[in-house]
Amino acid sequence: METTLTILKPDSVAAGNAGKILAHLEEEGFTLRGLRVMHLTQAQARAFYAVHKERPFYDDLVAFMTRGPVIPAALERDNAVAHLRQVMGATDSAQAEEGTVRNLYGTSIEENAIHGSDSPENAVKELAFFFGEADRIASL
Repeated sequence: METTLTILKPDSVAAGNAGKILAHLEEEGFTLRGLRVMHLTQAQARAFYAVHKERPFYDDLVAFMTRGPVIPAALERDNAVAHLRQVMGATDSAQAEEGTVRNLYGTSIEENAIHGSDSPENAVKELAFFFGEADRIASL
């Protein structure tokens, strides 16, 4: 069994699609192992997306991820990281395969409904961030 992180992004939560997306993930064989609802602070979003800080979209990404509540979740199943990436679909919702989360619930490359860890190593780091480190950063 492997555990990965997903984040239901502010566009998903605002549109009322969180329950549908979580049900979709459970139908794909994922078991929820942790779940929280939170409104990311600027410090939390900047820390989580620090890997992108030199990219031109960084400030827009931080603004998007702090505009409303998000739902980070720990998901478990065999081959969880790779399977979640497949279930999410392409980053650009317009290019995502039919039936994927981003095809069903995303509206653009920026507002694409869901985040998922891109490797088992990053999953460990991202899970630690949302289920421990985020609380420390909130107090800074």
